[in-house]
Amino acid sequence: MNTKKKEAQLRKGVLEICILSLLKDEEMYTSDLLAALKKAHLLVVEGTIYPLLSRLKNEGLLSYRWEESVTGPPRKYFSLTADGKSVQEALTTSWQELSASVNQLLK
Repeated sequence: MNTKKKEAQLRKGVLEICILSLLKDEEMYTSDLLAALKKAHLLVVEGTIYPLLSRLKNEGLLSYRWEESVTGPPRKYFSLTADGKSVQEALTTSWQELSASVNQLLK
């Protein structure tokens, strides 16, 4: 049985709430988001995060601004919109309830 594929699906399923939560208090550059996810042991590649950021922006949950960089091309910094903050709060509540239920069953 290939459990790695199932584990990847679990991580992918929670990636949206993780990104919204990371952006809850501060704007972040994509590589900063990737580093924070890696630090939390959620290994994500750029090919996964860019489409997700684009979708969240198109849904009106994220906005971005460009900032010039002295070491390379301009950087795109993402932040939550008012709708993004509302969705992040709702997903956090849902996650806490779901997590409590799953943890109860795993005991």
